[in-house]
Amino acid sequence: MFNYLISISKGGAIKNGTIHDPESKLKIKVFDVFKSKFKPSKGEVRYFVTGGGQTLAFETQGYKKHKTLLILHMISWYCLYLGLLEAQIHPNWP
Repeated sequence: MFNYLISISKGGAIKNGTIHDPESKLKIKVFDVFKSKFKPSKGEVRYFVTGGGQTLAFETQGYKKHKTLLILHMISWYCLYLGLLEAQIHPNWP
C-alpha cells in the first residue's frame, strides 16, 4: 500500500490540490482546467485526466527524472480518491 499525502489550500477545492510522495519527495499539482488557470511550466511533466464530465491537469513540481510509473500511480491513486473510476489518463491535451 502506498501512502501519498494531499494538501489543499485554505478555501480551495479538492480538485486543485497537491499530491505528495514522502518517499521520493515528488509533488504533483492538480488543476481543474475549467475552474482554474493552467499554464504549463518548463521542465515539468504533465498529464491530463478525463472522466465523469471533468478534465483535470496534473503537473509535477520539482521533477528530477522520477520514474513515469510513479507519476502515473500517483495520478491514478488520486483519481480513485476522487471517485473517478472511469478516468482516462492522457499524455497530451485530450
